[in-house]
Amino acid sequence: MLNRLKNQKGFTLVELLVVVIILAVLAAIVIPQLRSSSQDAKLSALDSDLSTARSSVELYYHQHNSTYPGAIKQHKGVAHTSTEDAFAKQMTYCSDISGNTSDACDAVTFKFGPYLKKSVPKNPLPNAATTTDAQASGVNIDAATATLGTATANDATAKGWYFVQQTGEFFANNTTYSSR
Repeated sequence: MLNRLKNQKGFTLVELLVVVIILAVLAAIVIPQLRSSSQDAKLSALDSDLSTARSSVELYYHQHNSTYPGAIKQHKGVAHTSTEDAFAKQMTYCSDISGNTSDACDAVTFKFGPYLKKSVPKNPLPNAATTTDAQASGVNIDAATATLGTATANDATAKGWYFVQQTGEFFANNTTYSSR
């Protein structure tokens, strides 16, 4: 039995240290690549969401007598509480030609939409300094100006998206990615 123990071989401490150092070097190379891929995926999702939202806004505009969503109308006979609420409902529910919304579509009155499935998408890259996770799917709406950076954009009450109702421009409400 003593001879069998002498014939067993194991790793030395130096060999184990070399393996750990090699793994650490590989990890140092791979981890930044994974972070870059994650950021690229978020940018791709942002571009896709912007394209979908912009197309939906334009389709709404052409089907509603050259009026962009966000004008305060009614949902099931009750006035929307804000332009942001009107925008969200006019994009996600069926609507009539004047912008009133309903849960049910029909072929006569509420024959337009919905333009977005379920809800306004969440901004995958919200401005971390100002936009909370819960606000990332909301929309700031500005009816008076076509420029980003007004009092309602990128401030403490910022939402994930920024929409200029007068011109139909739809942006990511993020100082870094607002030009996309």
